[in-house]
Amino acid sequence: MGIGLSAQGVNMNRLPGWDKHSYGYHGDDGHSFCSSGTGQPYGPTFTTGDVIGCCVNLINNTCFYTKNGHSLGIAFTDLPSNLYPTVGLQTPGEIVDANFGQQPFVFDIEDYMREWRAKIQSTIKRFPIGDRLGEWQAMLQNMVSSYLVHHGYCSTATAFARVTDTTIQEEQTSIKNRQRIQKLVLAGRVGEAIEATQQLYPGLLEHNPNLLFMLKCRQFVEMVNGTDSEVRCFSARSPRSQDSYPGSPSLSPRHGSSNSHVHSTGADSPTCSNGVMSTKSKQSHSKYPALSSSSSSSSSSSPSSVNYSESNSTDSTKSQQHSSTSNQETSDSEMEMEAEHYPNGVLENSSTRIMNGTYKHEEILQTDESSMEDSCPQRQLCGGNHAATERMIQFGRELQILSEQLCREYGKNTMHKKMLQDAFSLLAYSDPWNCPVGQQLDPIQREPVCAALNSAILESQNLPKQPPLMLALGQASECLRLMARVGLGSCSFARVDDYLH
Repeated sequence: MGIGLSAQGVNMNRLPGWDKHSYGYHGDDGHSFCSSGTGQPYGPTFTTGDVIGCCVNLINNTCFYTKNGHSLGIAFTDLPSNLYPTVGLQTPGEIVDANFGQQPFVFDIEDYMREWRAKIQSTIKRFPIGDRLGEWQAMLQNMVSSYLVHHGYCSTATAFARVTDTTIQEEQTSIKNRQRIQKLVLAGRVGEAIEATQQLYPGLLEHNPNLLFMLKCRQFVEMVNGTDSEVRCFSARSPRSQDSYPGSPSLSPRHGSSNSHVHSTGADSPTCSNGVMSTKSKQSHSKYPALSSSSSSSSSSSPSSVNYSESNSTDSTKSQQHSSTSNQETSDSEMEMEAEHYPNGVLENSSTRIMNGTYKHEEILQTDESSMEDSCPQRQLCGGNHAATERMIQFGRELQILSEQLCREYGKNTMHKKMLQDAFSLLAYSDPWNCPVGQQLDPIQREPVCAALNSAILESQNLPKQPPLMLALGQASECLRLMARVGLGSCSFARVDDYLH
């Protein structure tokens, strides 16, 4: 019996090792055969009941055998790639059981792998830096700083810049504005996020029709979910969805004058436009009719008016100028989430939690106490409100018109078509949350939309739309994939995640 390796096309009627491009360890004499009929003394003989292992090391291109769990040492070196495990039988009635990992190996392969993993990691750590250490440190510090700024960790970025003497390229107010918009999207209040973006960054969405359409499709999904303000404002008591953020302030007219956490201009009859309370009418200059809210009213022209208050001490009767200043000077502890932990993209800590997208925060988003009185064990379309359902259907028609208009101007877009079909398909089921397309309602689906909007805002400000740190990590991961593709076995023990602490 011979156990070994063979390249494609080797004669299968002979024991491995006898022919060119084949390698074998034979049991009758214990010799190793390397592409030759003449063997070399290697190890003991083996027979019935013995367990013989053959291990190929793709890092140094060697092969060694084991007998009953004990290594016999290296048998072959400089092995070519693309070899196949081969067993040759000569005696009639011989039987072998092959184990390719479906059962634990007798040989401690895990210990062997740990040894090689340590060798590779040691090689990486010993990479010569020399006199460029200071240059590398400065580069890494700038990468970390830009990462913190990109994700809106304002106070952390400021503290880091102060300690490392690095410069923050973006103004603090701009960072906080982006953070507010991101929070709105992650809370499922996409209509408000769109309005805030249009107020703070005029022309951004109009010049990015693909992004706008993505946001509008997501808004429709959130209307189905009952979380978007376009449907919430129809209910005196905010409809609740299992996947909504119950900590969001009610934006219904009833709460417009009583909830100190929503800025109102003080009019007697505030209106709801994408969930933003307003009293002034402003003619929409949007290129696309469906881009604007269905309400004829929109927020005040002051960009700061779209920033919901995040301070419990805010007095809603103060002047709008004071309101703007108060918003901009809101403490970082209320504005930020860097002290909180995100397991799998879900935020969680003692005072603030996003569990599967459910946002709970005592200060940033005030809990509607009345909505906590009752429990809604069963989720309903648009929170179970008929007027909200009618508004959702109307919004769907507007979304269809927008899709057709974009198609006429820019040509067919298969991604737009799929997004629209997936969103509209939710209405085909009595329980959208448990249907083949129900994953759209999972709050985690808000994250890529949020990231796309954040990147577009940064790009419009002539800032990198992706943080250099993430680009570097992506490049490192791609290099590992290329190494694997060309057969460099050492990449198996070089994982980027091992160096992210």
